[in-house]
Amino acid sequence: MKPAPAAEAVGPAATGYMGWMARFESTNVSEADVPAPREKIWDVVTSPDRLAELTPVIDRISADGDRWCWQLKPIAALGARVVPSFTEEMTFDEGRRLTYEHRPPPGSRERAGAQGTYTLSDLPGGGTHLSVHLTLHIELPLPSVSRRAVEGVMATMMARAGQKFAENLYAYLGVDGPPAPGSRGGS
Repeated sequence: MKPAPAAEAVGPAATGYMGWMARFESTNVSEADVPAPREKIWDVVTSPDRLAELTPVIDRISADGDRWCWQLKPIAALGARVVPSFTEEMTFDEGRRLTYEHRPPPGSRERAGAQGTYTLSDLPGGGTHLSVHLTLHIELPLPSVSRRAVEGVMATMMARAGQKFAENLYAYLGVDGPPAPGSRGGS
């Protein structure tokens, strides 16, 4: 079966659901100058267990080599409740860049997925510049007309989860707290 296009809706034949499914998407980009060595941050973002522990919306991540299955915690909004699970192909540029792209196992169809990068670079005075770029998509049994509301909820959830991840990361690393949302700070 050919994967559904990134169109407005996916029909019942493709999803197994009665009625139509709409695809929703949101992107979040975050940057921070973290007062910790790049290697310590790399150890966190390349550990499925640690990443799940520090990210509030992730229940667990199961790794099989460069394929990671992300199991999110239940999400309820606008009358829909979902427990997304999706498989990502991870590409590691040792110590510098982690890229992930949605790649379901052959023959399966996942209604959610992500793609993005964690990029780490050394700062001149010490510490690490961390950039996180994440795009999340999900198919829901909601009308396409609800796009603005659904994607607004997704954006808010992703921003809050990113801020909480930053707080948890700083606490785990034992460094002064993260900057306020929207700033680049660090110490």
